[in-house]
Amino acid sequence: MKLIDLHCHILPGVDDGSKDMQMSLDLARAAVDQGITNSLVTPHHMDGEYTNHKKDVIRKTDEFQQALDSEGIPLTVFASQEVHLTGELMDAIAQDDVLFMDESNRYLLLELPHSGIPEYTADMIFDLTTRGITPVIAHPERNHGFQEDPDKIYDFVKMGCLTQLTSSSYLGIFGKHVQKLTENIIKANLGFVFSSDTHNFKGRRYLMREAFDKLEKEEGPERADLYKMNAKNIINGDDIEELNIKRINSLIKQRRFWFF
Repeated sequence: MKLIDLHCHILPGVDDGSKDMQMSLDLARAAVDQGITNSLVTPHHMDGEYTNHKKDVIRKTDEFQQALDSEGIPLTVFASQEVHLTGELMDAIAQDDVLFMDESNRYLLLELPHSGIPEYTADMIFDLTTRGITPVIAHPERNHGFQEDPDKIYDFVKMGCLTQLTSSSYLGIFGKHVQKLTENIIKANLGFVFSSDTHNFKGRRYLMREAFDKLEKEEGPERADLYKMNAKNIINGDDIEELNIKRINSLIKQRRFWFF
């Protein structure tokens, strides 16, 4: 199983992920054991705690790739960022201080505050999409705003966003509520890719293979293949295949109707 990971924090010493180069190399070995061949490294950027400027991330990613090569670890890494939603985002893009998920600057890994969805989010998404940028919303299943009203995910996908689901969310690492929402996002065709969001060897670890095994078992091999292809197409800047999206709340009501 060859996998592409679009979101991880294994670049050493830049945020709340890997603390040093040795830990990064050990995490990279764990990624390879999972079947991951290519990975974006996505340190936090502009989240109020961490600022990782584009030029610095590129330099440190090059250094990390050299260390991987010298250790004989068959993982290819590409510089990117997990960009926080902030009022300064458009200025940062204009100043060329933002790294995208692909070289054509089409896909942007966008993190919303965990506590909710800011009022200006829809306006910001409109500004991005009108510039030809597709926001890929990171781990929506862990956002309190989406947890309270899952149909907001439908609204943002309708506006042109994609979503990146965390593999460990699908497996219950963040609790049953997050797991159930992840499952519903998938069933409503509002999920597009799995990523690891790996930070360490404890809770925030690589569980990509296990997530794909579950996806294939519960939703069929076609859905698993689609998620793999979408990851490849995003990193290449190509179109992704979209399915017929549904509102999660109506999906839940429909299931209750059939149950009773």
